[in-house]
Amino acid sequence: MTYLEYKKRIEFGKDEYDYIDKYCIEKPILWTASAWDIPSLEFLLSYDIPFIKIASALNQDNEMIKMAGQSGKPILLSTGMSTLEDIDHSVELLEKYADGNYILMHTNSVYPTPYTQLNIRMVQTLKERYHCLVGYSGHEENLEPSVIAAAMGAKVIERHVTLSHDMWGSDQKASLEIHAMDLLHKRIDNIEEMLGDGIKRLSEEEMEKRMSLRGN
Repeated sequence: MTYLEYKKRIEFGKDEYDYIDKYCIEKPILWTASAWDIPSLEFLLSYDIPFIKIASALNQDNEMIKMAGQSGKPILLSTGMSTLEDIDHSVELLEKYADGNYILMHTNSVYPTPYTQLNIRMVQTLKERYHCLVGYSGHEENLEPSVIAAAMGAKVIERHVTLSHDMWGSDQKASLEIHAMDLLHKRIDNIEEMLGDGIKRLSEEEMEKRMSLRGN
């Protein structure tokens, strides 16, 4: 089938989104979605979504960025398939319409992404160039790149999730199964503690070891 036919086959309607909204309120967890046109964005804004995700394919869509920014919602903008000049343009619009309330998501739009194309140092490049919060949207097949991105300062980690890699659909191989998503969450939770603050100090335990080995 064509890509458009595929999208129509998997597309949710209002009944499904009402169900998602009700389910998430009961949990409670937050939910949102990527709008690919203005009517879809207007539809999403009829719900109390916590932020708007702008997909890489639309990060040069002036009207989409303008309307998203004017909604007052935080914006996560993916930077896949973009040159730095493209991102400069997106950031100019975000600064104008979103009042700085955005996060740039480093990503590569190949599903699944080969290691040689991940270029995770772009997390640092985006932070230094735009002086904003930066996240990482990973489409690789396992966990390490997402953990590395978090260690490099990514404040949001986005991953696709699936019940099984063997299910029908185009994103399954680039998605994490439930147990892997749980593992990723636990690993990222420990990163801040492991990184510390960069100030050299001796803990009580290390001082005891010093006394036993050095005597002073």
